[in-house]
Amino acid sequence: MAKEKKLVEAITSMDEDFAQWYTDVVKKAELVDYSSVRGCMILRPNGYALWENIQKELDKRFKDTGVENVYMPMFIPESLLQKEKDHVEGFAPEVAWVTHGGLEPLQERLCVRPTSETLFCDLYSNIIQSYRDLPKLYNQWCSVVRWEKTSRPFLRSVEFLWQEGHTAHATAEDAEERTIQMLNVYADFCEQILAIPMIKGKKTDKEKFAGAMATYTIEALMHDGKALQSGTSHNFGDGFAKAFDIQYTDKENKLQYVHQTSWGLSTRIIGAIIMVHGDDSGLVLPPRIAPIQVMVIPIAQHKEGVLEKAAELKDKLGAFRVKVDDTDKSPGWKFSEQEMRGIPIRIEIGPKDMEANQAVIVRRDTREKVVVSLDDLEKEVEQILNTMQNDMLERARVHRDTHTSVAADYEAFKEVIATKPGFVKAMWCGDKECEDKIKEETGATSRCMPFEQEEITETCVCCGKKAKSMVYWGKAY
Repeated sequence: MAKEKKLVEAITSMDEDFAQWYTDVVKKAELVDYSSVRGCMILRPNGYALWENIQKELDKRFKDTGVENVYMPMFIPESLLQKEKDHVEGFAPEVAWVTHGGLEPLQERLCVRPTSETLFCDLYSNIIQSYRDLPKLYNQWCSVVRWEKTSRPFLRSVEFLWQEGHTAHATAEDAEERTIQMLNVYADFCEQILAIPMIKGKKTDKEKFAGAMATYTIEALMHDGKALQSGTSHNFGDGFAKAFDIQYTDKENKLQYVHQTSWGLSTRIIGAIIMVHGDDSGLVLPPRIAPIQVMVIPIAQHKEGVLEKAAELKDKLGAFRVKVDDTDKSPGWKFSEQEMRGIPIRIEIGPKDMEANQAVIVRRDTREKVVVSLDDLEKEVEQILNTMQNDMLERARVHRDTHTSVAADYEAFKEVIATKPGFVKAMWCGDKECEDKIKEETGATSRCMPFEQEEITETCVCCGKKAKSMVYWGKAY
């Protein structure tokens, strides 16, 4: 019993210290380990399996829109990076440089990619000549390096995994359509697969990607009321094309610059899964993304036929991702491990259950127990997994909505930011000075200007001038 208590006590309560709770969960659930390189994380099998499922689900969605996968070098020559001035300035503080090859100094420094716009632009300038070559719809799955001063597993690390899509189009309209299309792919994936509802909108100029004409974002709200930018999609217009001379001959035989987009989602989204759904016992994984959906736990497994029956149930549930915990640990310890790892449901089967042709199913999110006939097991498991997926999305949506406030004036805004974690909807004049003042005085940043605009007041919440947009504000990771 002491050991069983210790497993749960190893996790700090999220209400006591949310940051420590998060660290405890990622460690105790064996998602990551710390590397000997500062700011880099080791993805352990439990964590990498989550990324594999995310990759599988997203990759299919990308390809359904015509996207093809490629792979680009991890090194970028400094001269190539310097071609796009705004881009370089935006990433300069985070860039890692290679200066030597073996013992010899390099003639030109190489940047370890923080992102790959310049590499794709260099490629497109060579392979695009005619309107017949367009559109180019490429994506790569890779890692990138950004020399962060502080780090936290999944949320911010020096090296992280992601995908970055880079497309080239004949017209501005085509590029804008693709930019919004990919943002919607992200939002639908997060809602349907991760059970995380998103706010979709446009970033302010202050918050947009370096070198972009416009940046669109999906924003999620964590359990502690902080926002997390979960995926972005950028319309580059023809700015990169002019810097890299990416031109094509149109149908009238005239030279035109292409219009480009870029969009990305990273392992940071695993942090969102943890912080939106987790509880004081550990992870709570949405069934559709969980690497293991069902854990079969034999009770009194030393007794005749119990382990064989558990294996039989695993085979019977072949339509799902199922494992049997046949280790020699106690059932209570196995229950705690299953809960810690966030496995959506467990099935308990013992001698008495076998006699009654039944099993006990326990949901991870609500811990609700139901006794089901073995004859109906597959149908019951499917129904419970679907119900759990939908319930988790609804709980996350309710949490987001009940932690979204409205502020009509600056005093109300400051009061809400100081006392009620979550999003704050307020009007903005469009001036960067007000955006800077709000951040400096409250710690809140503009998260996005949502596509679904509301008019809360006619004036800016900060300066009182005529408002241009309603903005979601909040403290963020």
